[in-house]
This record gives sequence, structure tokens and C-alpha cells, in this order.
Amino acid sequence: MSSESVNKKAFGLWSAVFLGIGSMVGAGIFIVIGQAGAIAGNLVMVSFLIAGVIALLCGYSLSKLAIRYPSRGGIIEYLVQSYGEGFFSGALGVLFYIAQLVAIAAVAKSFGTYAATYMAEGVTTTYTNVFALGVLAFFVAVNLVGASSVAKAETIIVVIKLIALLAFTVSAMFFIKPSNFNPAEAPDFIYLFYALGLTFFAFQGFSVITNSVEDMQNPAEIMLKSMILSIVLVGILYIAVTVAVFGNLSLAEIIKSKDFALAEASEPVFGELGFKIIAATALLATASAINATLYAVTQIGYTLAKDGDLPKIYQKGVFHNTEGLLISAALIVPMILFFNLGEIAAIASITVLLIQGFTHTGHLLVIKETKASYGLVILAIIGTFSAAGFAIYYTSDSIPHFPMFIVGAFVFAFALEVLLKLFNERTIKKQFIRGMNRLKNRISGEL
Repeated sequence: MSSESVNKKAFGLWSAVFLGIGSMVGAGIFIVIGQAGAIAGNLVMVSFLIAGVIALLCGYSLSKLAIRYPSRGGIIEYLVQSYGEGFFSGALGVLFYIAQLVAIAAVAKSFGTYAATYMAEGVTTTYTNVFALGVLAFFVAVNLVGASSVAKAETIIVVIKLIALLAFTVSAMFFIKPSNFNPAEAPDFIYLFYALGLTFFAFQGFSVITNSVEDMQNPAEIMLKSMILSIVLVGILYIAVTVAVFGNLSLAEIIKSKDFALAEASEPVFGELGFKIIAATALLATASAINATLYAVTQIGYTLAKDGDLPKIYQKGVFHNTEGLLISAALIVPMILFFNLGEIAAIASITVLLIQGFTHTGHLLVIKETKASYGLVILAIIGTFSAAGFAIYYTSDSIPHFPMFIVGAFVFAFALEVLLKLFNERTIKKQFIRGMNRLKNRISGEL
């Protein structure tokens, strides 16, 4: 392969890192910090640290799978490679696709919440939903232009929001009240584990990097590096920002303003202008997360549509993308309109954790092919299932019948899989096998 064709690939090392950071930071700091802080109090920094370690283990496992089975479908492809073409992998594939749609709805809802703070009437349901739907429509248009536009948009947005977050964090450190970190006021140690589901959700965007593998210049060299860099950088940022927030706000203030706690924490430092600046940064952060995750969802939908895995309309071309993007956006709209932010974040975080757990468990079945470390993959399995278990246990107290929602999501996915098989004779195929020669030639040319 010529160097010219390699250069046409949209994602190099740093654009892949920015894609991961863009997806994680938007879904993390501006949604989770207040929600998780309300659970774990000033122990939430430790919860972010543990979640970051779990994310690194998962990122390692996914990177090894991505290099061995390069496919736009990401986790969808790895489930099929691990469990075979059949009912179980198909149902989990459908569930992961739905979970990603829910995650986008959560981030869009957060965007709407921050945008509504600029309105004279304050945060209302109407303003929140209007702004959430508007940003979704805007980034559907961006993704219709193609992968290069996604990469360029992510790089610009990530640089801007990181500068703003770092400026806030450094400045806020000079106004910290040490009494806010009094160990006597911390909740029981177990609560930092109860918050793990949410703090892991703050990292979960890292899997988007694997969906860019076919648009990546040199996956064998770049994939693992970009995964580790993005997770480490985001982890450092999360812990630093959390220290700044908890140093400037009491726990009662964080709970009161949990949907926009980061902006609220900037007021003691910069006054009302600080609130507006951080709210604007939140808009950029959540917008970039929507941009990155829409890109991933489109790749997943396209992969599922290959050879009848989802209705063929998912792979029909529209501009530089597919109709699957438009269908996905249409499915997100009712989630924005009828779910509240807390419910969306809880359902999405736990569902993604469980699917990650199943993906890494399946990795053990093909680990001789990926040449990954048994120990690290097993730790990823323990981490994801443990975090999901703690989150389900805790959330069931605040959201009645919550475990039934999770069970219902799995039942729905399995039922949909049955219907698709009945009407379309559908089985999720191993897309990597079908394109093996093409992919091997591309990768070999890049090494």
C-alpha cells in the first residue's frame, strides 16, 4: 500500500486520542461528577481512580481484540468472534447498540441542561429538550459529511474544552477549603464502590476508538497507544477537577446542583462569569461526546446491517454516511423526551458495564489468537462485573424495580433477536472473516 493511501486515513495517533477524550470527557465530568459525588461524597476521587484502572484493563483487552479482528463494529465484532454466529452474540450485539443510543441520549440531555442555564427562566424541561434535540440534529449533519469531519471536529473541540477545564482546575486550587475533605464527613467506604457504575460511565467512551480501526493509519501500532493515552489523560483530568469541585463546594451544594455541579463550583472562583464560562465548556464537551459516539453507533449499525444483520436500510448510503445514522438519531429522540437524566445515566452505565464484562469473558475463548495477557483480561472481567453488581445493588434503592429495568433490557434484546431471525433469517456474521484478505493486505502495508 502506498504512503499516499495510508495518509488518507482519518485517524492517526493523536486524532484517535482526541476521539477517545472527546467521547469520555463529555459523558463524564459534566454528567457524572455531581451524581457520583452525591453517592460517594469526598471519596468520589478514589472511585474515579478505581474506575480508571478498570477502564485501562478493558481498554487493553479491547485493543488486543481490535488489532486481531479489525472491524468498524468494534465490540459487536468481538462478541461474534468469541461466542460464534448465533443467538447469544446477536442479542448482546443488539443490546450494545441500544445502550450506545441511550448513552447519546444521556449526553444530549446534559447538553440541554447546561444550555438551559443561559435562559431567563432557568432550567426547564422544554428548554432542556429543545437544546438536546438541536445538538443531536447538528451532529447528525456533521457525521453525514464523513469520518474526516468527525476527526477534525473532535480535535478542535477537545483542545478548546481541555484548555478551559485546566484553567478552571488550576485557578480553583487556590480557593480550596481543606475542611471539605474532612475524613469524618466522608460516607462509609463501601459507597465509593456504589459510585463505580457512574464513574466508569465517565470513562466508557474509550471503546469508540476501536470503531475507528478501519479509518486508522496503522492500527497495530496506534490502537493500544491511543487507548492508554486517552484513558490516562482523562483519568488525571477527572481526579484534578473533582478535587477542585469538592474543594469549593460543600456536599450539600453538590447534591443540590448535581446536574451542573462543575459550573456551580466555578462561581466561588470566578463569580457568575465563571459559571457561564464553564457552562459553555460543558456545552462543547457534551457536544463532542455526541459527535464521537454518533460516529461509533453508525459503524456498529453498518456492521450489523452487513449481510442482513440489521435491516438493509442501515447500510444504504446517504452523503458520506449511511441511513443507519438517521435511524439511530430517530430512536434517540424519544429517549431524550421521555427519560430523565438520572435514569438514563444509570441504565446506560450498568448496561455498558455488563456488555463489557461479557466481551472480556468471551476474549478468554480467543485469547490464543489475540496473544493478550490472561491475567489482565481476567482482571477486566472482575472489574466490570463487580462495578455493575455494586451499581445495581445501590441504584435499586433509589429507582424502584431497577433490576427489572436491566433484566427487561436484556429480555427486549433477546426478543428482538428472535424476531429478526424469524423475519430476516438473520445471524450476525463475522465481518472480519469476510474481509480478511483485504484487511490483512491493508495492515501489512501499514506495518
